[in-house]
Amino acid sequence: MKFALERTGAPATEVMTTAEAKTHMRVTSSADDTYIDAIVAAARQHTEEYLGRSLIMQTWKLYLDCFPDTIELPRGPVSSVTSIEYLDTAGASQTLSTDVYRVDLKSIYPRITTDYGQVWPSTRDVINSVTVTYVTGYGSAASDIPTPIIQAIKLLVGHLYENREATSAVVIHDVPLAYHYLLSSYRVPRF
Repeated sequence: MKFALERTGAPATEVMTTAEAKTHMRVTSSADDTYIDAIVAAARQHTEEYLGRSLIMQTWKLYLDCFPDTIELPRGPVSSVTSIEYLDTAGASQTLSTDVYRVDLKSIYPRITTDYGQVWPSTRDVINSVTVTYVTGYGSAASDIPTPIIQAIKLLVGHLYENREATSAVVIHDVPLAYHYLLSSYRVPRF
């Protein structure tokens, strides 16, 4: 299944505050606060990509060329499907009634199928003729995220703070092994 994915609503907060990151790293000065905030955001984004999941609630749009039998939603956990819009055969934009489809939020890949006795409507034969808008993330606060994921992000933040360059003249500093260990049970296999 070919698709395009676009984040249209960013997280309202980060997974940890500057103070929490500094406490983890035992940093007492405020000289690097802006840098620490930047690496917290980078660590969250990297972790989301590595896991194939969103951490703090955010809105995504999935673009499809037509309706497949089952629409699998990349980037869970999904809390809700906001809308399904499509271009009908005449090229007019339509919003699909929620009576036509069912949403399964329990699967590793949340999915949408037609409800019993329903069929997907015909679409115009153009790219991105179907748009599914949905909300992903564990919740709206960092406290909603599983503790092992937060701990892994703290390790990555500490690593990025201490190793500001990709390599050293003597040793290559790779991401700590514990990072991958803590995240292994939350990682979603790629499509």
